[in-house]
Amino acid sequence: MKILTQLSNWITKYFVVIILAVCAFAYFVPKPGVTLATTKIGHLSAVSILLMIILFGMGVTLSVDNFKEVAKNPKMVILGTVAHYVIMPLVAFGLVHLFGLTGAAAVGVILVGSAPSGTSSNVMSFLSGGDVALDVSIGLLSTLLAPIMMPSLLKLLAGKWVAVPFQEMFFSALEIVVVPIVLGLIVHTLLKKHVEKIVQVMPLISQFAILVIITAVFSANAHNIFSATALLLVPVVMLHNLSGYALGYGFSRLLSMKEPQQKAITFEVGMQDSALASTLAISYFSPASALPAVIFSVWHNISGSTLAAWWKNHDRKISN
Repeated sequence: MKILTQLSNWITKYFVVIILAVCAFAYFVPKPGVTLATTKIGHLSAVSILLMIILFGMGVTLSVDNFKEVAKNPKMVILGTVAHYVIMPLVAFGLVHLFGLTGAAAVGVILVGSAPSGTSSNVMSFLSGGDVALDVSIGLLSTLLAPIMMPSLLKLLAGKWVAVPFQEMFFSALEIVVVPIVLGLIVHTLLKKHVEKIVQVMPLISQFAILVIITAVFSANAHNIFSATALLLVPVVMLHNLSGYALGYGFSRLLSMKEPQQKAITFEVGMQDSALASTLAISYFSPASALPAVIFSVWHNISGSTLAAWWKNHDRKISN
């Protein structure tokens, strides 16, 4: 178990480099990833099942105490979640029109913007000295709301480019997102004495699943990864993420939150669950619409770790 924990820590440390290596492999050897992207097990895609494993891992780490934490301070959790679901979708919509994106590219950007908070934000909040409890609470609430928010926002903001199957997406997101989290919570509650071993290995399983999802999506888009549209998506994704940080931070400052809360809100607003966005894109639209999510996955880990390191160093200088 110690070896697995050390391996997980090593992957976390070099996650961005590993993602880039996985993308390079998917580009030069796309066949395995394409097969995975098109494989179905029952009515679910293989990519969907991988995402369910990730979210089950999230559920296993939760306990009833997490929900008590939300109940103790619901105001900041609700405000943070509202900020996330207002700022990121609207910024995505604005960037789509600013850069003249249409079709799959526009749908993909808005789908990323409509996704819940990314789990990476928890790590970044911790590294920066932010309020991790608030961060986790907002991430949990935004994820549980995803079955309603994602199809609703997509229909509202991207309906002119694509027919959004609202009901199908709702039940699919419910099955992929909420059910695994609830099952994980039940396992944690029933097997509390034994769950620590599972919790220790789940980050490694989740990291592996994320890398496999990225491989599948990147492979499916390998033929047009250097097209004009794909290259245009890079600055769009970067601006989307950075605008989320800036507006999330500004929102928290406006409400006179303490600095740890400001950090948590900044990361919770700016970092997206790109794995969920890419999974739904492949399931309901096209592989091309999943490309913004893959680019976002790589970029927000780079920007998030950079911002967390800067914040930590800034705090250290002030304390000295």
